[in-house]
Formats: sequence, structure tokens, C-alpha cells
Amino acid sequence: MLKTRTFRPVGRRRPAVGTVLLALLLALGVTSAARAVEVPTLFTAEVPFDREADNPREDAYERALSEVLLRVSGSELGNNPAAIAELFPNPSSFVIQFRPGANDTLWVSFDGEAIEQILRNSGQLVWGADRPLTLVWLAVDWGQGSREIIAADDPDRSESEGRSIDRNRRLRERMLQIAEQRGLPIVFPLLDTTDLQSVTFSDIWGGFDEGIIDASKRYDANSILIGRIRPSASRRENWTYYFSGTQRSWNGPPERVVAEVANLLAAEFAVGGNAPVETVTLSVSGIDSVQAYGSVQSLLADVSLIESFVIMEVAGDRVIYRIDVRGGAGRLSRALRFNGLVEQDDMNRIGGDRTAATLEFFYTP
Repeated sequence: MLKTRTFRPVGRRRPAVGTVLLALLLALGVTSAARAVEVPTLFTAEVPFDREADNPREDAYERALSEVLLRVSGSELGNNPAAIAELFPNPSSFVIQFRPGANDTLWVSFDGEAIEQILRNSGQLVWGADRPLTLVWLAVDWGQGSREIIAADDPDRSESEGRSIDRNRRLRERMLQIAEQRGLPIVFPLLDTTDLQSVTFSDIWGGFDEGIIDASKRYDANSILIGRIRPSASRRENWTYYFSGTQRSWNGPPERVVAEVANLLAAEFAVGGNAPVETVTLSVSGIDSVQAYGSVQSLLADVSLIESFVIMEVAGDRVIYRIDVRGGAGRLSRALRFNGLVEQDDMNRIGGDRTAATLEFFYTP
């Protein structure tokens, strides 16, 4: 039995589908098992700078803080100026850096730890910097026989085809801009030879999602958003979203759908400061080297739900931890899968103690 050691990761700031389809999603890996993407710009924003205002810098600080809170705490707080003013009556006191941006803007960086502490103390939601990566397959029927799949970059085109490049780029940049405002990592497919051998415009437009999901494995994305839009018609845009074995459908413009994805993921991963702290036993197998041990320790320290963790026992390649987690075992299980650990068993009660749960996971480099 190893002497217990307590780790308190304080100050870390890295920051219903049918049975057949669910089985398909799990088999193809469209779950939250892919590793998280760290969003390094959660606490920075570039906002308009109105030189004619009475206090242009303070106004810019308020706008920038609202944008940051929209990313970190979600739309309920981020779109509530009165609540923001009550929690942060002096936004300038949280500013670490600022500098002029392009086209009369101001770039502002805030003290993320201080902001998160206030949010937690007031019971507000906090969504950490490690977030799911969403892959976007978007088929666009521009009319008059022009049909495109929006790619990560624009292919070489003749001068006469330049208009197609421009409108694809504008559409892609609109979605990327909203995603950045919400702190949502999204990517578009490369549409290289590998992609084009697997996915066609007709596959996306016709809703043949099985092949699209299969072709998405190479991107190691946590979720997949598939869109079908015809801008020149009154037909509503149609979107299908896959994440963690679930499927959602939406209609609406791209910007609104990106915001819906952000809201859904925030509801999944953000935790309120008033959420109860529970004790969970975690067994992690596959720790067969110093490097593996260090990786698991670092992973646990970066999970924002975890208040502290203690090593209780080491046996062969298995390490057993006692973890104090905010939000309970279910939340912790999802977070560990999301950060790359492989779940070995469902949660079950141990030792007759109904206040404790045990989770079984496996580490793979």
C-alpha cells in the first residue's frame, strides 16, 4: 500500500438515438473519447473601440468582458448585462493587458483565474479551456448547378470561378467567427483525395451519414456537425449533429447552429460553483511507466471538476485514486473519457457505501 498523497489542482487554468445508430456511433468512435482541444484565448477579446464615447476604454472593457463570459459561463450570463455588472462592477480591475487592434478595435486580456473564482463563488457555471473539437461537413447548393462542400482551405480555381471561392470563404469565416466568440473549436475537412474518395456532395445532401462519420475518424474530432443549405431558396437549412453517442437535428442559419452546438456542450461540461463535491474512487490501469504515471497525474490535475485527488493504492500497472469531484461520478466519467481515458466498466457501488462510487478506466498513450 502506497502512502497517500493529496493533489489539489488549484490555479490550473488550461484552462436519443435509435439502438442501431447508437451502435454505429460507438463503433465508429464518435464519442467523447477523442482528446480535448485547449482553447488558449478564452480570456481575451478584440472589440470595437469608440473614440467618441465618454469613456471609450471602459466601454471596451465591458464589451470584452461580456464576450469572455459568454465563452466561459454560457449565454445565460454572457447576455445578461445587469448580472455581469453586479458580479464585475469594475471590469478594468481584471484587465491584464490591452493594446490597439485593427480598424478601431481594442484587444483586451483578462485575469482568468480571478474571473473563474468570482463565477464559482457566486454559483455561476464555469466551462474550462479543454473543449470538444467539432468537425463540420457543410454541403451548399448555390443554385444554377453550383454545388460545393466547404473545405478547410480554398482550392485553386480559375479566374472565372473566383466568385465561388469568395462566397465559400465568406460562409466559412462567418461560422469560424461565431465559433471563436463562443470558444468552440471547429474545423472543416481538407477535402483532399482521401476525403473525396469517401464523401461526395450527394452523400451529405442525401443524409448518408454513416459514410461521413466513418470518413471523419482521421480528424480525431469529438463531434460532427453535418449541414445542408441552399441560400437562394426559401428552404430552411438542415443540420445533424453527433456527439457522445447522441444525435441532434436543427434548422436555421449557420451562425445560430454554431451557437446551439456551443450551448449544448456548455450544458454538458460546464459546472456550477454551487455543485456539491462528492468522493469517487478511480482505478486506472495501463500505467506501466514513469511517463504514463506523469501523464495521468497531469490529466487529473487539468480536469476542472476535480477539487483534489489522493493516490490510495498501486498494484502492478493499476493506480487507485480517491477523488473529490464537483458534480459527481457521472460528470467525472464523461470528463475522463473526453480527455482520452478508456472506460472499462460502468459505475457501481463499493463496500456498501452509497456515498461513494468507483470508476474503472484504462490509460493508453
